Amino acid sequence: MFAHLSALVGGLLTGAFAGLGCFIGPLIIWLIKKDTMPFVDDQAKEALNFNITLAIVGVALLLLTLITFGFGALLTVPVGILVGIAWLVFTIIAAIKANEGERYRYPFTLRLIK
Repeated sequence: MFAHLSALVGGLLTGAFAGLGCFIGPLIIWLIKKDTMPFVDDQAKEALNFNITLAIVGVALLLLTLITFGFGALLTVPVGILVGIAWLVFTIIAAIKANEGERYRYPFTLRLIK
């Protein structure tokens, strides 16, 4: 649960810096607990993979905006808002499921860390 919530807190606290803090909490929890607690290992990797996937989406939206000299913002800003809302909702759902002891899998996530 803390891996998911740490991503939420980190993202909200570092929102002015492109939300880079959303990686730090899950990464620290995964590195510390990966060998001793299999459930925490699984959920911290899941939170980390989800946040990496959304960072890739964010960079793609930013590049699209820059390549189109700002005209792409008509598309990327609404998509970015929807992605942000989805991030918030899925992170809260994941924290609730993890608190109940259920393994949660984020939809549309690249499994980069195995």
